[in-house]
Amino acid sequence: MATRQAKRRKSEPAAKVDAHAFYVYCIGESEVLGPLFESELPEAIESEERLDLEINDSLAAIVSAVPRASYAEDRLQQRLGDPAWMALRAMRHEKVVEHFAARATLVPLRFGSIYLERQRIAGMLSEKREGLVAILDRVRGREEWGVNIVRDRARLMEAIESVSPRLREVAARAAAASPGESYLLRKKIDAMRVEEASAEVKRVISLIERGLKTASDGALRLAMLKEGSSGQGDVVARLAFLVARNEFAGFRRTAEELARDHAQTGFQLEFTGPWPAYNFTVGEL
Repeated sequence: MATRQAKRRKSEPAAKVDAHAFYVYCIGESEVLGPLFESELPEAIESEERLDLEINDSLAAIVSAVPRASYAEDRLQQRLGDPAWMALRAMRHEKVVEHFAARATLVPLRFGSIYLERQRIAGMLSEKREGLVAILDRVRGREEWGVNIVRDRARLMEAIESVSPRLREVAARAAAASPGESYLLRKKIDAMRVEEASAEVKRVISLIERGLKTASDGALRLAMLKEGSSGQGDVVARLAFLVARNEFAGFRRTAEELARDHAQTGFQLEFTGPWPAYNFTVGEL
């Protein structure tokens, strides 16, 4: 095992080193990450510190020192409630990960991966070596792309009768019925529209998810606590796909075809990315 230790300033006492914890941004292959430290690097999460490598044989983690007093679990939870503190450090975290992801195959870690002792990072790399190597092989040459499915509610409600067999059947009965019965059937149609529109949203999400899955190397439906909003309507689903860089053009063409297929009923697709493959790596460690 070879470890690149953090360099201590000559005047820095041991007590100060002990006051540090170590923040981990991402993991990759040491022979690829090592040479990148010969070029300009982004700012560490704490600007007075510098990025470094923790190497364990063929694997390496990008790390930097952080003040233990600020990043201990109880103190960090308090800090996370400070929007200004959180936003700045989340931005620095993302810039570090994106810098290295553009130049190497990575396992990106979520914000807040902290080790109180540096040697435990090397232990983690050794303990999880097999899984980390498998993940690196899986994401090599690939990027994560997000696809938001956006619904125009008004347009969908206008078009729902044309795509719902149930509504068309009741509408046909209403057209042939007596005035009194037709009135009751029209009231039923109004009540059914919301139910059928909800069913159509679920159907379209599944169709788009399946279609894009065939054009990618991995697909996930991301959790949503509630519907979001977009300039074009309501975000009804957030999907993530693992896409080979050399196959992105085909993936995009498939997405454009699916968007055209469902545009008349008020659905659009929004792309986000490319991102480091967070959703296809973090949960597998």
